[in-house]
Amino acid sequence: MSDDDQPDTPDFAEGVAAADVPLDGVLLGHVGEGRVILARVDGDIVAVSADCTHYRGPLEEGLRMGETIRCPWHHACFSLRTGAALEAPALSPLARWEVELDGDRVRVGREASPAAPARSRATDPETIVIVGGGAAGFAAAQRLRDLGYGGTLTLISDDACAPYDRPNLSKDYLSGEAEADWLPLKPDAFYAENRIDLRLGVRATALDTGARRLTLEGGESLTYDRLLMATGARPNSLDLPGLEASSVHLLRSRADAEALIAAANGARTAAIIGASFIGLEVAGALRKRGLEVHVIAPDAIPFASKLGSELGSFIRRLHEKEGVVFHLGRKAKGYENGRVTLDDGATVSADLVVAGVGVAPRLELAEAAGLATDEGVVVDARFRTSAPGVFAAGDIARYPDCVSGQPIRVEHWVAAERQGQVAAANMLGLATPFQEPPFFWTAFYGLGLHYVGHAETWDSIEIEGDLESQAAVLRYIKNGAPQAVVTVGPEQATLDAAQAFRERCRGG
Repeated sequence: MSDDDQPDTPDFAEGVAAADVPLDGVLLGHVGEGRVILARVDGDIVAVSADCTHYRGPLEEGLRMGETIRCPWHHACFSLRTGAALEAPALSPLARWEVELDGDRVRVGREASPAAPARSRATDPETIVIVGGGAAGFAAAQRLRDLGYGGTLTLISDDACAPYDRPNLSKDYLSGEAEADWLPLKPDAFYAENRIDLRLGVRATALDTGARRLTLEGGESLTYDRLLMATGARPNSLDLPGLEASSVHLLRSRADAEALIAAANGARTAAIIGASFIGLEVAGALRKRGLEVHVIAPDAIPFASKLGSELGSFIRRLHEKEGVVFHLGRKAKGYENGRVTLDDGATVSADLVVAGVGVAPRLELAEAAGLATDEGVVVDARFRTSAPGVFAAGDIARYPDCVSGQPIRVEHWVAAERQGQVAAANMLGLATPFQEPPFFWTAFYGLGLHYVGHAETWDSIEIEGDLESQAAVLRYIKNGAPQAVVTVGPEQATLDAAQAFRERCRGG
């Protein structure tokens, strides 16, 4: 950048007073064109990149806790000392620099080499197999190599594409604001460089937990010392007359998204059946593409059972301001000649139809193998299943929530990634319990909504701020304590709430 483009922050290469570096918090500056933060960690001053490696969120606005810092946007967590990406959704470390102390001044020198993992590998399993190339499966594979695992590692995926950023499919990618090269979680070379045997378009058909053998479609079998089941979920379909037509779409995979984009390019009207998060994200994306969009759902208020009537009504109004037409309290009865028929006899014009009526966990492999299931694969806090050597994570895992103490199953991308990371550590014997509250985000027309915690029911909802001003915090209270917190607009309250939940989990 030119001198005129230099950020209005100190140049750490020239040096700053050591006294300017806070005891807690961070100090923002730059080195060349890169934004950098300085922080004090255990008596030392360290320097790392100020940009989150997920979507480049500003870490100086995040939450500093001890030697870690969390991104304000999507809560990725990094080590300030090593730059390591400790918790998803960030999957790459921060750059870090050598720091020189000269009297009472601090200067940032050359970029430092990545820090190597320090742990004993003597008891590592020889062979690990991961079934599922989604959020949990990929995050587990990467974390195993990040932890220094050197054994044979195989990642089985029935998707034709290498692991990609699924949340983007219904958001910026579908709206046309993100390019296809944004989607892959890592470049193709990553798998060879990290010796991950990635098998794409391959389905696992049987699991023999006694023999520790996984059978693949076509008859090939793989033996394992540890196995992670991360088979994810599939979108629910609609059994209605006419909905087998090619103009009716589900959205789960990259192939689904590309088929929907191709259909949208030649369409004028769209009907979304179901006011789910995916359904309304698709509605927003198709409005940005200029389509007339109708949403059909049996609920009187979108998300009333999940978020409460006030926030649900606000989300409806937000979409209506952008031109989305709702048909609430109604069910689709069929689709014929480019029109969806409703249960009251009315019809809605739709060149394409999208079913957004939720997902179901893919449990067939687990159930056939005899694993304990209860609306999901039953696991403990370390994601161990009822079978020795077999772990499960992501959308299929029913695990003990550390906040409520109750078993839960969640279908959130970041939660699945973090579960995969913790499962990876436990497959290596690191005895790491899962102590993270669920977290997810959605966005409509540039407005972010962040949710942390898990509230299936609540006694009351406390609202701070104003929804219509798009700056509000909602706390879902049960038995006198918050079970979940939602922010509309500013994200800081969910960062703070997530930390409070962690402290509850750890007895703090």
